[in-house]
Formats: sequence, structure tokens, C-alpha cells
Amino acid sequence: MEITSARAVPVRHYGRWVTAAVLFAIAALFLDTLLRSPNLEPATIGSYLFKDYVLRGVGVTLALTGVAMVLGTIGAIVLAVLRLSANPVLRGFAWSFIWFFRGTPLLVQIIFWGFLGALFPRITVALPGLGAVFDQPTSVVISGTTAAVLALSLNEMAYAAEIVRGGLLAVDRGQTEAAHALGMPPGLTLRRIVLPQAMRVIIPPMGNETITMLKSTALVSVIAGRDLMTVVQGVYGGNYKVIPLLAVAALWYLALVSVLSVGQYFVERRFGRGVNNPREGLR
Repeated sequence: MEITSARAVPVRHYGRWVTAAVLFAIAALFLDTLLRSPNLEPATIGSYLFKDYVLRGVGVTLALTGVAMVLGTIGAIVLAVLRLSANPVLRGFAWSFIWFFRGTPLLVQIIFWGFLGALFPRITVALPGLGAVFDQPTSVVISGTTAAVLALSLNEMAYAAEIVRGGLLAVDRGQTEAAHALGMPPGLTLRRIVLPQAMRVIIPPMGNETITMLKSTALVSVIAGRDLMTVVQGVYGGNYKVIPLLAVAALWYLALVSVLSVGQYFVERRFGRGVNNPREGLR
């Protein structure tokens, strides 16, 4: 009896090719329509894309993102720990902070800090027996950039605190109990045992928070925060070339987000080692 081997034939997915062709045609049609628009002015976009003041705006945007994320992450860890505290007063404080800053729009918070001088015209620090040791107008102390950092950082603390708290709760409680059984104090247990394991849960959403923060810096233009969007608005407010200048801002935001997305991919891959592929954890 002759035995013949069966040949495996892959399934034909014709629907995928049809869908891809339709999407490609729509994208090409949209791009062609966009490039034909007389208001786009590619030459104007190219002339402003690398202007020194635009590059300074990009630098301020990156600085605001970095400072706000660092301060926000530090504050988020503190708030997350307070939320998990056995002390009801600390838990209540952390919950109230998160409730307030997550419950009010970021734009409102930016405007509030930017116009803090309307509520408190001067900032005065007085000590008993010494009198006023510091007395300055609020507008001098809280500049546009300072107000932007305060608003972005405090808002990020509230959102990131829940991310950190979720990561801490994802670590098995037996890890903490084992550390305490070995005589490790709570602070050392948190730093050496709990947080390193929680990073696998915390890192992916924090990467998204960083990208969101980068784009949220555009909101500080309402208080002249000297960021990229502030610079672009100042330029098109003078030459009335709104669309080309908005395209300049969009291109820079897309470029920066793309770089952050690549970094996020490698960080997630580093902290996800041994989870996505169990064999990697054995190397």
C-alpha cells in the first residue's frame, strides 16, 4: 500500500487584501486632497520647521514633559503609599487629593495657577520675631513656566497614583510578609521588594502617561508657557498663516511622540522579560 504525504495549503485571506487595498486608496485620496489644498503651503512649513524660536519651543515642551513626569511620578508613589496606609487620615488625604485633581479639567488647573495672582496678589512668608522674610508679587514668583509645571505635575500625580497603586496591589502580599519576617522595615520592603516587582505593571501605562503629558503641554499656551504651541500661536498671530504653522506643530509633536513610543517599546520589553516569553526569564 502506497503512503502519500499530505501537503498543507495555507488559508487564503482574500478579505485582508481587499480591505488593505480599500484603506490604501482612501489614504492616498486623502493625502492627494491635502497636498492640493492652497492653504497648506508646504514651502511655508519647511521654512518654519527648524526656526530657532520653534526649536526653543520644542526644548521647553520637552523640559515641561520631563520635569512634570519626574515630579508627578515621585508624588504618585507617595500618594499610592498613603492610599494603602492603615492610617485613615493619610488615606483620606490621598483620596481627596486624587479626587480633586482628577475631577477638574487640566485646562482649568493651568489657568488657575497662571492667574493665581488674582486670588493672592502677593506671596508673603513671615516668621515670629523676624517679620516678613519673603514678600514678592505672585506674578513674579509664579511665572507662566512655573504655573505650567505646577499644573502638569499635580495633575499627573493624581492620575499616576492610581497606576502605581494598581502595580503595588498586583504584587502578592506574601512577598511583603516574607520581607517583614526577615526583619526588613516597611520602607526598605517597599523599595527593595515591592516596587521592583510592581514595575512590570506600572511601566506600560506610565509610558502612555508620558506621551499624553507631552501632548498636554500644548494647553499651557493659554498662559504663555513658552512651549511649542505658544511659539506657533505667536507666529501665526502675526502672519495669519494658521494652517502651515499648525502643521509645523503637528509634525514636531508626531516626531517627539514617535521617539517616545520607540523608547516605551524597549522599556516594556526590558521589564516584561520572562512574562511575555517565559524562556527569556531562564537566560
